[in-house]
Amino acid sequence: MQRKWFQHWFNSPYYHILYNQRNDEEAEFLIDNLSAYLKPAAQSRILDIACGRGRHAIYLNKKGYDVTGIDLSEQSIKYAQQFEQKHLHFLVHDMRKLCYINYFDIAMNLFTSFGYFETEKEHVSALKAFRKGLKADGTLVIDYFNTQKIIKNLTHKESKTVDGIEFHLSKFVSNGKIIKHINFEHRDKFFAFEERVQAFELSDFERMFEKSGLKIAAKFGSHGLDEFDETKSDRLVLICKKA
Repeated sequence: MQRKWFQHWFNSPYYHILYNQRNDEEAEFLIDNLSAYLKPAAQSRILDIACGRGRHAIYLNKKGYDVTGIDLSEQSIKYAQQFEQKHLHFLVHDMRKLCYINYFDIAMNLFTSFGYFETEKEHVSALKAFRKGLKADGTLVIDYFNTQKIIKNLTHKESKTVDGIEFHLSKFVSNGKIIKHINFEHRDKFFAFEERVQAFELSDFERMFEKSGLKIAAKFGSHGLDEFDETKSDRLVLICKKA
């Protein structure tokens, strides 16, 4: 079976080089605000879906929660596993497949770690798996970019040098996806990667949630949990319950 773009790119060391400015303060700011809003009980079981190298999961665990991080990238999980302890575990797992049943108090999918698949059916499969993993009164949090603002302010071409590598980035919208091409040379070799993320808006999530047995309990437009404005907000943060 052919590997998908996200299996190539997220497993590449260059992914972490390009995005090394994603800092822990930003992750902690979001987790602090979500924790204050959701008020999870001590020892609550939390699932971090598409956890990457675990920055959100590690911080959630420091707050006293029992945290499981899952990600498709073997490299990211291998890195995260060095931080494992009694109430913090990391697994290589595809979010479209069921992992646990009626187990978690909260499941989180943060930092636009959704919208990667080709079909709506695959996205609905993932949402159904998220739902099944939650206890009856469990909560799902999805943090996505605000598509309208992203498209309006798209930087079509830019270059940035990180760790001596000059990355050439081009972004465009095609067939309902926001696509980013990433090209660069390193050690006399040429590399080309891409990111393809569905341009999902609030109405798309509402439709997919209905198909997967979820409903929106609250929505916010930033990591500070400000009100959502579809033209001005940076983020679309959705707090969902089982329907």
